[in-house]
Amino acid sequence: MAQEVNINDLTEAIRENAYLIDVREDWEFQDGHVPEAIHMPLNSVSENLDTLPKDRKIWVICQSGGRSMTAANYLETQGFEAVSVAEGTGGWIAAGKEVSSGDEN
Repeated sequence: MAQEVNINDLTEAIRENAYLIDVREDWEFQDGHVPEAIHMPLNSVSENLDTLPKDRKIWVICQSGGRSMTAANYLETQGFEAVSVAEGTGGWIAAGKEVSSGDEN
């Protein structure tokens, strides 16, 4: 089972160039996301495995932590090192962190 991390862990990891994917739906991502996040809806993760780095930890975020844990667990079974951000984008926003909107990454 993938490890759960918190917003502070993610903040520190982003400073160190973390590889972050956001597994929410298109409209959720466009409404607001962590600026560094790469959009990859949960239902598309399996078809995008070849785009993910095998040599880096993959940080996975959704709205509150459920879908990201599903994705992180799946990635672990596929040989990736993955962690789920427990509080998700909702926690990121509640913590007053920077947010991007639209399709921008």
